[in-house]
Amino acid sequence: MQLATSNFQFDSVGNGTIVRKQSVLIVEDERDICEMISHNLQQEGYQAVAVGSGEKALTQLESRDFDVVLLDLMLPGIDGLAVCRELRQRAETRSTPVIIISAKRDEMDVVVGLKLGADDYITKPFSPKVLLARVETVLRRVVGGGVEERKAETPNASITIHDLEIHPGQHLVYSGGESIELSRTEFKVLHLLAGKPGWVFTRQQILDGLYGEKHAVTDRAVDVQVVGLRKKLGPAGKYIETVRGVGYRFKE
Repeated sequence: MQLATSNFQFDSVGNGTIVRKQSVLIVEDERDICEMISHNLQQEGYQAVAVGSGEKALTQLESRDFDVVLLDLMLPGIDGLAVCRELRQRAETRSTPVIIISAKRDEMDVVVGLKLGADDYITKPFSPKVLLARVETVLRRVVGGGVEERKAETPNASITIHDLEIHPGQHLVYSGGESIELSRTEFKVLHLLAGKPGWVFTRQQILDGLYGEKHAVTDRAVDVQVVGLRKKLGPAGKYIETVRGVGYRFKE
């Protein structure tokens, strides 16, 4: 199955600069879902190409580059997990962002998908707005080049999300305008998670962010820090979500 793509690959902006449209490969065997995703992506200015099998997806990825892949798991022939594994083994697609979209909601399905290298996992049914937000988030953080990403990469850049204000340079956190006192480690955990809302961090990634790659701290230490952090944040602690079997994420 091949859906129509946008007729234009490049757009001109006001200053005369030519900007390449970001391209998305949709790997989904249900035509209605393909058309819905493709329509919404093109409405937002993306190029969208859709295929209905794992084999066709791999063929597309051999012939051209895509900025992100939206990948169903239950496909005819080669399934989505095998496609994801293959993408992570190929040098040319190793860093291509992959978002799994699947009706499989079991915890182990999510864990396996993320451990194979998927950047995100969305369960069906889903809102097109949520999907677009996830695509935008992955592209902003993995592909890069936007103003928002440059801000996020600035160590002392302040973060305002939900009713929280986080000021790294001053080591200050406000919830609903009230100051919250956090330990140095708790602050670093909060800053790491809130800096990438919706992004799933494994316990190992959190430890690496806290102490660097060489450390003798166990994964259990992350759970202890999160418990203390949630308690101090009070009602705002609900924004730190547990992804069972994987780690934690900050609610978008």
